[in-house]
Amino acid sequence: MQETVTNEKEVKWWQTAVVYQIYPRSFQDSDGDGIGDLRGIISRIDYLKKLGITAIWLSPVYKSPNDDNGYDISDYEDIMDEFGTMADMEELLDKANEAGIKIVMDLVVNHTSDEHKWFIEAKKSRDNEYRDYYIWRDPVDGGVPNGLGSVFSGPAWEWDEVSGQYFLHLFSRRQPDLNWENPKVRQEVYDMMNFWLDKGVGGFRMDVIDLVGKIPDQEITGNGPKLHEYLQEMNRKTFGSHDVLTVGETWGATPEIAKLYSDPARNELSMVFQFEHVGLDQHEGKDKWDLKPLNIADLKRVLAKWQTSLGNQGWNSLFWNNHDLPRIVSRWGNDQEFHDQSAKMFAVLLHMMKGTPYIYQGEEIGMTNCPVSSIDEVEDIEAVNMYHDRLAKGYAVEDIMTSINAKGRDNARTPMQWDDSSNGGFTTGKPWLHVNENYTTINVKENLDNPDSIFYTYQRLIKLRQENPIVVWGDFELIEHTAEEVFAYYRIYEGEKWLVAANIAAQENVFAADGNVSEIIMSNYNRSEIDVANLTMKPYEAFAVKVQG
Repeated sequence: MQETVTNEKEVKWWQTAVVYQIYPRSFQDSDGDGIGDLRGIISRIDYLKKLGITAIWLSPVYKSPNDDNGYDISDYEDIMDEFGTMADMEELLDKANEAGIKIVMDLVVNHTSDEHKWFIEAKKSRDNEYRDYYIWRDPVDGGVPNGLGSVFSGPAWEWDEVSGQYFLHLFSRRQPDLNWENPKVRQEVYDMMNFWLDKGVGGFRMDVIDLVGKIPDQEITGNGPKLHEYLQEMNRKTFGSHDVLTVGETWGATPEIAKLYSDPARNELSMVFQFEHVGLDQHEGKDKWDLKPLNIADLKRVLAKWQTSLGNQGWNSLFWNNHDLPRIVSRWGNDQEFHDQSAKMFAVLLHMMKGTPYIYQGEEIGMTNCPVSSIDEVEDIEAVNMYHDRLAKGYAVEDIMTSINAKGRDNARTPMQWDDSSNGGFTTGKPWLHVNENYTTINVKENLDNPDSIFYTYQRLIKLRQENPIVVWGDFELIEHTAEEVFAYYRIYEGEKWLVAANIAAQENVFAADGNVSEIIMSNYNRSEIDVANLTMKPYEAFAVKVQG
């Protein structure tokens, strides 16, 4: 068993933190224009303080034309008009800090908007001083330079008629990729990061950061050979001297790669988001839209691997949801018959693991996916592009819409459901995206009024992490011989042992484990007694208990 070092000087605040992600456009509108804003977030700080979170991951609020909902930045040092002003941003930082909550900014430095001043200049001519801020290539055989594809469908090269060259965009054609091989680009990025650090932000969530070391001529996008050199330089020149959280979005990370990012001795990032579990319900080697049922055995294997393989050379991030992923209660739970039970089950299963947990807005009240019947109801550029691409390839409309309803990003982006008033209390105007029709029963007010709600389950889990070192530092041990749908594990620390079990099924399952229960810590069925030696677990049941022996 590995010994976990918990010397007080080595403990970072983010190792005991619980982070709450806010997608500003959909959180709270304060002025009736149908779009969430910074003043709306300020008005809800007390709610977040009540929940108990210690940091907010704030999706982009920078100036942007909104081709990709703010992930296309036209000015890193200004605020999008729809969201408010820099004065509002500074007030949010102050109010959050007063509540003991740090603001972690979403940072998008793989690409900019095509309306960024650098790209506007770069397009003017081949010899413009900003030309080399982006990646330009001549045609090959009268067409695109190579076979690189965009994440948002189609080729990753866009023709520029004026200069007679293609520019690279791994995402939308309005999101040209920055050329990280240019030291001037890197310095511009570091200066901008220091601008925000000087304002007192609590760190950065780094969007698709594993792509900045790309070598496009070799069709290498993720994990390029200079990636870690760039991150170490970034650490030295920006956040390395600050007590902040840095988390990288790294779709291609394995545990060994994750250690390169997050080993404290390497001076790169605090942790990464790994997505191995996220791909378990898609056909291997195909797109996220190619659906298959989740195999619970695979989920256990993958999450257990990430719990144990980082050792003391890395730190885990724990998440089910974010602004790009469908709602977990709809995706792998049961959002109808066992809505509350399955939402609580996924909360207990994840928050009792080792790492820093992330809660996506609305997850703490059990918000669900929001199916649509027509592409006309879809806002997400990724889903819209996929729809037209697959339609042209002969896919049936019904099959495409089934994929969008299962995996489309709008599922996570429907407005926050605050109460049962019009538009769920999100806005007095017309919301930018439809509100889920179930807002009358699934909302914050309903949760706060019910002491047995999903909200209070999350509140209690956050408190348990803050008050019990075993949750933060304990070793993880998977219980191997269980029913396939039962995910059970021990946490072990300084002579203490907790057992956590979850039945990821709408059917009962028999469960047996060693040890006598000395205390019930959590139970989503409010059991007063649990015999772990012989237990029939109810549908979507989850519990955590202290055991002896």
